Amino acid sequence: MKVAIVAESFLPRVNGVTNSVCRILDHLAARGHEALVVAPAPGPDSYAGFPVKLVPGVALPVYKSFVVGVPGRQVENALRAFRPDVVHLASPVVLGAAGATAARRLGIPSVAVFQTDLAGFFRRYGFRGTDAMLWSWLRRVHARADRTLVPSSPTFRELEEQGFPRLELWGRGVDQTAFHPRHRSAELRARLAPAGEKLIGYVGRIAPEKQVELLTRLVGVPGSRLVVVGDGPAERRLRGLLPEAVFLGFRTGGELSEIVASLDVFVHTGANETFCQAVQEALASGVPVVAPAAGGPLDLVRPGVNGLLFPPSDGTSLRAAVTTLVTDDAMRARLAAGALPSVRPRTWEAVCDQLLAHYSEVIYGSAARHRAA
Repeated sequence: MKVAIVAESFLPRVNGVTNSVCRILDHLAARGHEALVVAPAPGPDSYAGFPVKLVPGVALPVYKSFVVGVPGRQVENALRAFRPDVVHLASPVVLGAAGATAARRLGIPSVAVFQTDLAGFFRRYGFRGTDAMLWSWLRRVHARADRTLVPSSPTFRELEEQGFPRLELWGRGVDQTAFHPRHRSAELRARLAPAGEKLIGYVGRIAPEKQVELLTRLVGVPGSRLVVVGDGPAERRLRGLLPEAVFLGFRTGGELSEIVASLDVFVHTGANETFCQAVQEALASGVPVVAPAAGGPLDLVRPGVNGLLFPPSDGTSLRAAVTTLVTDDAMRARLAAGALPSVRPRTWEAVCDQLLAHYSEVIYGSAARHRAA
């Protein structure tokens, strides 16, 4: 199979879109398929042995680390030259919209992956009244695809209400070698909590759309210490609000695996997650999770089994849930024991094989018949 991936974001930018695209490319290489990536510059010229076609990119004024690909004839020219069997649109907005149009013009089936709550993102950055316009644009982009893959059931219901056609569920995998309880480190815990405190951890972008200001409600939870991993535009302000917290910056690889597994409670604050990979990685690491009862975490966190949920944006309830887990050793141990089993079936190999089945369906199955009609 020849797969062209038009990615709204790619390396060196590290985020949920980039991570899933890299995993897909690794899987395609392992299965002997061919692939091409079209992504915004700057970036690598290849990945996993596949060529990467870079198009001009422009950084968003409100979010300098997010680069938007400038659509143009380069996208269609790249697809025409590669002649793929299917086009994969990774979180299409601008560059992906050009990819969807080009695929339709060339008669190539396409699969669009909905991955970013754009309306929620803009709302958190103060752009009020833009929801209807953004949903209208995204609906038009996804309507050009033969199938839209949705990462969680709450997001699926939201897209149904917004009138998106041809929806199917497709989740995300988790690397259960990189994220596993065996990476828990007594040495690291001794450095981060020299008085034996319980470690409460947040891992992710330190940015307004993640509602990181809610972490301030965890100041003074008895017998605990807050650990923040990541970077972003709100980092300086959050450091000022949390002078006693440990800020470890951006971490990847073995360092990140060790940090996550060494936590006692994992906290996620943002209520606009379409999936939330960080929650899944914490669960795979054997760490109970406290997360908002909204979006992707609703599919991952089972209250009383592997974590607790709190009403979105409710700092008082967040603090109460975290305090319960920090102070109740028996409950915390029980939820920790339920964490890894709850995500064990969600391997990247299984999830990417499901994606290949979606590709085959749009090429050969009922989606192909719908396109012909």
